[in-house]
Amino acid sequence: MVEHHPSSNPILPPAIIGVVGGGQLGRMLALAARTMGYRVRALCPDLDPPVAAAAEVVRAAYDDEAAVATFLEGLEVLTWEFENVPAALAAAAEARGIPVRPAGRVLQVTQDRLREKRFLQAAGLPLPLWQAVDSLSALETGLRLVGRPAVLKTAAFGYDGKGQVKIDAATEAAAAWQAIGGQPAVLEAFVPFVLELSVVAARGLHGEFVHWGAIENRHKDHILDLSVAPARVSPALAWDAVALARRVLEALDVVGVLCVELFVTADGQLLINELAPRTHNSGHLTIEASPTSQFAQQIRAICGLPLGDSRIRGGAAMANLLGDCWADGEPDWAAALAVPGVTLHLYDKHEARPGRKMGHLTAVAATADEALRRVVAAREGLR
Repeated sequence: MVEHHPSSNPILPPAIIGVVGGGQLGRMLALAARTMGYRVRALCPDLDPPVAAAAEVVRAAYDDEAAVATFLEGLEVLTWEFENVPAALAAAAEARGIPVRPAGRVLQVTQDRLREKRFLQAAGLPLPLWQAVDSLSALETGLRLVGRPAVLKTAAFGYDGKGQVKIDAATEAAAAWQAIGGQPAVLEAFVPFVLELSVVAARGLHGEFVHWGAIENRHKDHILDLSVAPARVSPALAWDAVALARRVLEALDVVGVLCVELFVTADGQLLINELAPRTHNSGHLTIEASPTSQFAQQIRAICGLPLGDSRIRGGAAMANLLGDCWADGEPDWAAALAVPGVTLHLYDKHEARPGRKMGHLTAVAATADEALRRVVAAREGLR
């Protein structure tokens, strides 16, 4: 299935692209759009968001109807940099005839873990064992069905490990239920995975599909720490991961970029963890490693342009820079950049807080192993 739009003509520069959200993903998306000659307008409640470096910003709450009307005026297409967006905003754009890409339906499915699980299950896609939970008694029943250890996740507004708690043999169900605020949730069997992968992929207006292969990820305290491409797995497993991602994008009728996060079990099984209907942290390395970055590809896809070459050239690795890097003062950027093949990206955030994503380093090399060595050495050099 492909999107049916009154016009199949591409949206060309200098059209105005609307971006909901003002963080680093919006910033890098706007920079890619500006490179291609587009204008960008972002909606964000923050006073000085990172996106302001490359976009006009309407500073208002996402549910401010008057501000939303101002934001939508003159837009040719609307996209977003994060999924926790009021459905009414996408509906308001669609009511004005502004294409929303990915569509509001994609947003509706992916911003709620329960809807996402049900959608993926109905599509026959592989998931960890799970149960819907809406009360303490439902949690207790779910634990009998799913077993322990398990992970209890709020249905809405979860990212970077927020809104979830692990339940093991010593955990009281009541304490776990209280920890997530007693709200609708998903209970998942804990997956003793051996590796985490992501597949960042794009789908065009007419169903074209491109991807950057399987990317290997390491997390620390539930936040992405390192990404390596291509993932150091067998070609068959990498191919299966991409095939799963394609099934997801086609089932959702995505126009734009979407990331599928995957667990790899000890017996080589792939299980879908979560979906991100946007550009993704693990895809940052595509800026240096691919002829078409995930951000440029998002612009191409939502504007109905031909999708670009997404091959990873050699190996690449990305290391997140959290606010912790500033704990002892300004990091030593010169030391990091002395490592061959390393590029620095800072997001223009003025307050460095522990756990806050402030930037990233990318390293490119002939192999994934060498790229990983370089990016780790560069980050260690910051201290």
